Amino acid sequence: MKITETRIPAVKLIEPKVFGDERGFFMESWNEKAFREAGIDATFVQDNHSRSVKNTLRGLHYQIKQPQGKLVRVTRGEVFDVAVDLRTNSPTFGQWVGEYLSEKNKRMLWVPPGFAHGFLVTSKISDFQYKCTDFYSPKHERTILWSDKSLGINWPGLDNFDSVLVSEKDRSGLTFNDCKFELEGFSALL
Repeated sequence: MKITETRIPAVKLIEPKVFGDERGFFMESWNEKAFREAGIDATFVQDNHSRSVKNTLRGLHYQIKQPQGKLVRVTRGEVFDVAVDLRTNSPTFGQWVGEYLSEKNKRMLWVPPGFAHGFLVTSKISDFQYKCTDFYSPKHERTILWSDKSLGINWPGLDNFDSVLVSEKDRSGLTFNDCKFELEGFSALL
């Protein structure tokens, strides 16, 4: 398993060793010892699975209490996965990193607590699976507007924002600047 830092060092790109032949393939998607040696010391309490069609955008989500670390991967199709650093004491505060995850490349992304997370489906359909380090808490969940110009996220293939499929919750997310006051308290939890 190859685990490397992204442009934001706390976010890790994981490339598992895949053993394949005419029957199919085998790979480890989680190995506590290997991940711990790479600086990912996580205990997971919840697994989630979503299916989405092309141009669905989910995010940018985070929780102000019970912040979740997420180990994300795609088992069908492809997504462009994004993490935004919300740690106010971090040198990369307010910056984002994005990676393509797909059933073909089998890559995973570690998004630690302290980050907003979202993804855009770039294939016809996608199955997105992820492990979480804390339980989902709707009353503590917040959403940053995915199209916030101050973040400057380059969502691929979205020439026209009208073509994106988003929930009402994601459509009415706050701008990054409007979230900053609450983020001060959030960072103290990390």
